[in-house]
Amino acid sequence: QVQLVESGGGLVQAGGSLRLSCAVSGSILRLTAMGWYRQAPGKQRELVAHITSGGITTYGVSVKGRFTISRDNVKNTVSLQMNSLKSEDTAVYYCNGQTFGPDYWGQGTQVTVSS
Repeated sequence: QVQLVESGGGLVQAGGSLRLSCAVSGSILRLTAMGWYRQAPGKQRELVAHITSGGITTYGVSVKGRFTISRDNVKNTVSLQMNSLKSEDTAVYYCNGQTFGPDYWGQGTQVTVSS
């Protein structure tokens, strides 16, 4: 069993930065890849960033160059550094863990960017 718990969300002004963290209980090594997704009111959940067990990263078009995903297999954490935040980044951010079986999701953390 794997559990994911996000932290680090909050309110920030446009142009500011936030760092989200996802703590993984159980073995992070079971997770073939991890990612951050977000969902704004009235919109579908979308991929923000993704990182494989080998460290290969993928980013959503709207965040590329501003956000950085990283994972620490020793500390069992996955982080998302978000810089140059915009009002359109406002959403609930979810941590996702993929295995060869089911996906796992955190409960979400709210990020609000004021313009």
